[in-house]
Amino acid sequence: MKRLLIAFAFGFSAISALAQMTPAGLWKTIDDDGKTEKSLVRISESAGVVSGVIEKIFDPAKQDSKCDQCTDERKDKPVVGMVILRNVRQDADDKGLWSGGEILDPNNGKTYKTRLKPVDGGKKLEMRGYIGFFYRTQVWQRVE
Repeated sequence: MKRLLIAFAFGFSAISALAQMTPAGLWKTIDDDGKTEKSLVRISESAGVVSGVIEKIFDPAKQDSKCDQCTDERKDKPVVGMVILRNVRQDADDKGLWSGGEILDPNNGKTYKTRLKPVDGGKKLEMRGYIGFFYRTQVWQRVE
């Protein structure tokens, strides 16, 4: 009986760890300096497609900002509540990566191809935006 309980506990913890290795959840975005908290982004998954919405901006001066430099349907829309991550799917060859979609930088209105990679047991998320061979990676922190 004791072995069964131990096996169950290990199995449950393994399932919990795998559940955290998904980008779905609430993430605190951190600026490139690695210190400045910028926003909270809720990443969700539906039918195998991942998307992300800005839920909160930490800078009080930017609370009511709009994406005035966006060139698509998000132009002049409030940044809080905006979908900035779209059409991302789990990589068929590497189940630890999500890619194929795009991320919007609402500060300049530009969209970039994106790659998401949960790290540190799912506590952090490497979010890479890139054009060709040029890229920028930020590490976001899981809130929930």
